[in-house]
Amino acid sequence: MSQATTHKEGKANRLIHATSPYLLQHAYNPVNWYPWGEEALEKARKEDKPILVSIGYSSCHWCHVMERESFENDSIAAIMNEYFVAIKVDREERPDVDQIYMDAVQAMGQNGGWPLNVFLTSDQKPFYGGTYFPPQAWAKLLQQVATVYREKRSEVEESAEQLTNAIATSEVVKYRLKDEGAEYSINALDMMYDNIAQHFDKKRGGFNRAPKFPMPGQWLFLLRYYHLTDNQEALRQIEVTLNEIAYGGIYDQAGGGFARYSVDADWLVPHFEKMLYDNGQLVSLYSEAYTVTGHELYKQVVYQTIEWLEREMTNSMGGFYSALDADSEGEEGKFYVWTKDEIEQITGNDSDLIVDYYNITEDGNWEEGKNILHRTVSDREFATKKGIDEKTLVKKVVNANTLLLKARTNRVRPGLDDKALSGWNGLMLKGLVDAYVAFGEEKFLMLALNNAAFISESMSDGDRLFRSYKEGKASIDGYLEDYAHVIDAFLALYQATFDEQWLTKARELTDYTLEHFYDSGEKLFFYTDDSSEKLIARKKEVFDNVIPASNSQMAINLYLLGVIFDHEDYKAKSRAMIGKMVSLLEGEPAYLYNWGILYTYLTAPTAEVAIVGTNANNVRIDLAKKYYPNKVVMGTKQSSGLPLLAGKITKEDETTIYVCYNKTCKLPVTEVEKAFEQLK
Repeated sequence: MSQATTHKEGKANRLIHATSPYLLQHAYNPVNWYPWGEEALEKARKEDKPILVSIGYSSCHWCHVMERESFENDSIAAIMNEYFVAIKVDREERPDVDQIYMDAVQAMGQNGGWPLNVFLTSDQKPFYGGTYFPPQAWAKLLQQVATVYREKRSEVEESAEQLTNAIATSEVVKYRLKDEGAEYSINALDMMYDNIAQHFDKKRGGFNRAPKFPMPGQWLFLLRYYHLTDNQEALRQIEVTLNEIAYGGIYDQAGGGFARYSVDADWLVPHFEKMLYDNGQLVSLYSEAYTVTGHELYKQVVYQTIEWLEREMTNSMGGFYSALDADSEGEEGKFYVWTKDEIEQITGNDSDLIVDYYNITEDGNWEEGKNILHRTVSDREFATKKGIDEKTLVKKVVNANTLLLKARTNRVRPGLDDKALSGWNGLMLKGLVDAYVAFGEEKFLMLALNNAAFISESMSDGDRLFRSYKEGKASIDGYLEDYAHVIDAFLALYQATFDEQWLTKARELTDYTLEHFYDSGEKLFFYTDDSSEKLIARKKEVFDNVIPASNSQMAINLYLLGVIFDHEDYKAKSRAMIGKMVSLLEGEPAYLYNWGILYTYLTAPTAEVAIVGTNANNVRIDLAKKYYPNKVVMGTKQSSGLPLLAGKITKEDETTIYVCYNKTCKLPVTEVEKAFEQLK
């Protein structure tokens, strides 16, 4: 839990009954907080009061600051309690609410961010909002909003109505999305690449700006682009980016795992919070990049990050927690930074080496002599410079990291957001499967299978998903994001194990989304289930951000399921979805990268690889040693009802590989190398 939960003076408010760690952090504020729900909304209607919705999440630094400065201030709380119905929202549990009111603030011409503080009429329509406010400005704003609401109600309501109409406008209408019967070509992919490449930071990786977010999906798209085109400059930029991130302070050198972003352009100074969703995708990215490059650094990063996941982020049932706070003891980064003296005392005889390796100085590179561990060169370069063997260096660094981790356990830990979110678990599950496929490490598969069982048993009800799980209770209807990423993970798990239960579950979840989320008129998916709480707008998520858009991921899922099951309707729906996005994609690929990944599937024929025989799993492992992303892999030791596997038989003690395109198979082979030759 965050340090904010320690303020337990006075009477608890209604948030005390929440399961969200973020809401519980505010349970002893003097503000009369309500969770989002009918009780608060009814109170606003009945008392004819404006609603103040304050949205944040447990590892949000400025959320904690505003809580300390304003929400724990008795005089400010008194103003909030007198004039408003105050509602606290965990954006991770209720992204549907966050999405609507973030759109509203941006429609007002303001920058979005968290904490997000939005004022609504008593019927939930927004009329003013912003992000962080210092305490004096906040108190003044509260008084002004209360006065305006009381004295200029008709103007407020007219403004709120206009704003609500704007944010309720369909994305298809707003962005003029129209399926113009796209043809998929390498030339169009080259245009997308050129658009993205204009913004490369060729020295430090990523893009030319600060702060820097890793955005793993953008680099996955560029890996797929490289595979189709052999564009060496694209590969070089991917490698520079992945190397620099792995060397930087954004990566926890001692303990593994990535912070959410770096505040500078050099990946050095992180905003120290660690989120499950980007770590899952980064495990996928580094695993996939390893199969292309064979860089040992990428393997080290994956193994160390999965150790962190297992050590700090896994519950007793195999589920994964959501986040680690940036702060501990009220100070950002305190858990992760070191003085030179500390490093020297902890690492003993190797201290000179480790001080140089991690660029430790007396003055520090952070605050007050504190150092963020980071690297500047490869192990090979450093070992050569020091005149030692590279293996010896790696051994000494691993030993030093073990000692630093042990010392770190004596510090006050950052707050842990211990709820499990199904979509985020799906992203990490996919990362584990990708790591297993890349490295063949059985432990990664075991973690993946345990997590898949947790999602199936504790976060599902038949073919329905729940969003959140904490302390034995699953709650909140799943959003399209949850279905999309769990389906993706289950599809990957099937292809890594040939256990058809995961394929069956993926299809059942997909069919549920088609029944309850799909808009047959616009041929895209709503973000919310048709049986979920009705808000002032029902949105569709089409732009890829740090997490890929739920619609782009569903389009990929439908395509892959369509190929595996030879299901024309799935494929047609997928093509209709990307058809609407192509004109936008060619102009703005950086925030439509997952649509770009689907585009790469459609530009060249997708290989359908069927493996039949007693040694099917080992053949699949060998097949993964070469990078060929545009494929689906199916397999069985004996028999299967899947269209591509049905009727295929093999001699006893012989395993046969069929490489097929558009349901037409090449001659069956028994050697993996010959199968590679058949892949176009």
